[in-house]
Amino acid sequence: MNYRIPTGTKDILPSEIYKWHFVENKIRDVMRRFNYAEIRTPMFEYTELFSRSIGESTDVVGKEMYTFLDKGNESLTLRPEMTASVMRAFIENSLGELQSLNKVYYIGPMFRQERPQKGRLRQFHQFGVECIGSQAPENDVETMAVALSIYEELGIKNLNFKINSVGCHTCRPRYREALVTFLENVKNDLSAESQKRLLTNPMRILDSKNEKDFQLTANAPLMNSYLCKECSAHFDKVQAMLQSMNIAFEIDGRLVRGLDYYTKTAYEIQSENLGSQNALGGGGRYDLLAESLGGKPTPAVGFAAGIERLIIVMEAEKLSFGEAPKPDVYFVVLGETALKAVLPLARQLRQLAFACEIGQNDRSLKAQMRDANRQNARYVVIIGENEVAQNQCAIKDMKSGEQKNCPLNELSVVLNGALKP
Repeated sequence: MNYRIPTGTKDILPSEIYKWHFVENKIRDVMRRFNYAEIRTPMFEYTELFSRSIGESTDVVGKEMYTFLDKGNESLTLRPEMTASVMRAFIENSLGELQSLNKVYYIGPMFRQERPQKGRLRQFHQFGVECIGSQAPENDVETMAVALSIYEELGIKNLNFKINSVGCHTCRPRYREALVTFLENVKNDLSAESQKRLLTNPMRILDSKNEKDFQLTANAPLMNSYLCKECSAHFDKVQAMLQSMNIAFEIDGRLVRGLDYYTKTAYEIQSENLGSQNALGGGGRYDLLAESLGGKPTPAVGFAAGIERLIIVMEAEKLSFGEAPKPDVYFVVLGETALKAVLPLARQLRQLAFACEIGQNDRSLKAQMRDANRQNARYVVIIGENEVAQNQCAIKDMKSGEQKNCPLNELSVVLNGALKP
């Protein structure tokens, strides 16, 4: 049998993992500066957590979740997103009693059984933040600033930052009624998917990628014309704060989030390098989620963003991921006696925090030198039987080509001086 990778998944090979490390390190550094602490939750949860929080009518719950029964006949689901998991952890571990404002971030894999396409896999990776415990608009703006700072510091250009307000349980029912009334007049011409959403989640029709749906809803009423006084004031403050920070944004009245727990602020960061599925990341406020999961009423705001999509954009813009890891020192080993001498030398250098590779003793000098060059080693140290007998080795600088001899017992001192920044 020929084994192959499951559809919609991808191997991240050693030749490209340095890109992921580069991006993840930048994410962690920005999170540190904004004082967000990392949280890690299980990769699977009880299914009800997601069906209750995300919403039975959403595509995620209705079509995309990986759900299974374990041996105890419990229904479990691989996490399709992290906000519900983080809120479950917040409630279960009584984090709100430890401090009034909890600021956390995450990086990890998610799972959705959807049609694979560019930047969208069935196992994909996201980073994101959750700011739990305050309804202040400055927290909305801070989460936006976190996301934008990461993209800016990675060098990504031509981003479109869109914001909207999706209202709350006070003003949304009146808007929903107006929207449904409008859509009823065109429902027979809508796509089958949108016709189904008309009964379950009509606001999602505004987010349809179907061109005909977009044209039919061009004059549809928008939520920002129906905001209650509280939601309107909140949205005005968000805009004013963004302007004070010189963060450019566009108000998009058609912007809705695909999950049911959002209220008030919604936002999305888009890139022209991703085609029709152009969202790099997005988020918003979800003040009702904690209570819907059995916790105390707790306002919160956050965002999630895809790492695969981020890397696609960086590659398209030919941005730097830093250098791939390479050996500081490559030992060319010629003979068993030489290998015995090399092992403690390599150990000593590794303890000094230098990356060392030991060539294969059964390969020729020429073959090991080729391998050192392929791995882009900084220095090559050549040790054979004669070198051991003479307590000597040859050190070659692979940048300059210069080669010199060095006593074995002075090797670590010489290389330490040469390799230290």
